[in-house]
Amino acid sequence: MKFNETEFLPVILGADITAYSHARSFHEEYGIKSLVLSMLKSEFIARSKIIENRVIPGLEKEEVLIDTLLKVGEEFKGRKKLIVLGCGDWYVRILIENKEVLKPYYIIPYIDEELLNRIVLKDKFYAICDELDIPHPKTYVYNCGEENNLKFDFDYPVIAKPANSALYHYAKFEGKKKVFRFQDEKSLREMLKKAEDAGYNYKFLIQDYIPGADANMRVLTCYSDQNAKVRFAALGHVLLEDHTPTAIGNPVVIINERNDEIVRQATKFLEHVGYTGFSNFDIKYDPRDNTYKFFEINVRLGRSNFYVTGSGFNTVKWIVDDLVYNKELPYTVADNEHLYTVVPKGVIKRYVPDEEQKERALRLFDENKVTYPLLYEADRSPARDFYVYAALYNQYRKFSKYSYI
Repeated sequence: MKFNETEFLPVILGADITAYSHARSFHEEYGIKSLVLSMLKSEFIARSKIIENRVIPGLEKEEVLIDTLLKVGEEFKGRKKLIVLGCGDWYVRILIENKEVLKPYYIIPYIDEELLNRIVLKDKFYAICDELDIPHPKTYVYNCGEENNLKFDFDYPVIAKPANSALYHYAKFEGKKKVFRFQDEKSLREMLKKAEDAGYNYKFLIQDYIPGADANMRVLTCYSDQNAKVRFAALGHVLLEDHTPTAIGNPVVIINERNDEIVRQATKFLEHVGYTGFSNFDIKYDPRDNTYKFFEINVRLGRSNFYVTGSGFNTVKWIVDDLVYNKELPYTVADNEHLYTVVPKGVIKRYVPDEEQKERALRLFDENKVTYPLLYEADRSPARDFYVYAALYNQYRKFSKYSYI
């Protein structure tokens, strides 16, 4: 396979579908090979023709990660502008906290640490939403390690989730989930005690449960230029989410659509705080008052980011045009209807609960307006295809085991 020569090189941290999505986006737009640094070998990354994969033992340790990045920086010094992208919250935080050390070598398309700490903690995010009159779920803040009466002005069932995802990553306990749903105070308190005993010492958010299945969820991806002006927005209507306990809530089927009110609210937030780079919002439609409630902001492209590139609006082009070429970016709201999926058609037929949206998805299959991010025609080989199709069809087993329909 031939590759183009460009003045920049992507350096991607991770080995999951996010990492591959970034590399595919760079190859689709610029015809280049990305460098992917990972702590473990992932077959669909390692066997890719569009990726140079370096497996670095101990990369999960901050000192190893920074040392590795500095060595890569020296390797390409004077030859390439390096764009570093993190495929997890931990990676992104380490990049942000070490910006001054890495800046001589890398373009780091993330906000500064002060703003990160202001908005990534969910309790602080909701405080800004209150200030700007942006809808969000009613929330009670539980302070771990302190006496809490757990009295709030909404009823069970409730949702419980950590306010600090990065800190929660290190807490290991039986029954741990990304997001919990509880029917009573007893089971809620049992989980909170386990989290505290496991060393999680920040806050848990107890929230009013917004009724409705997966199809009430939305995901919004925005790009703010280096002057903190929102230049791009792409909304996805989630039809189905991952149901496994450690990944619950991750979208697995998305259809692009447009909603200018949601974009207006997100733009208000981003420009108020002076945000730059990509942001990703989780949002849910509340049928009780006909509003879209903002759940959280992620300060990077999310796991399902290829719903944007797949619909015709390549994510990485915004980064390159803004930060490599210093171009003036046009204001764009994505409006192409397209289906993103990481599950087979049969899973969509059986498990998408909303019949109208299911038919919409199946129509897009028939019209060939569908993207499976790991299955890239330019990167096909028998060895890699084996692992890609195994991951795809493993979804039948996962949904059979964990589906709650």
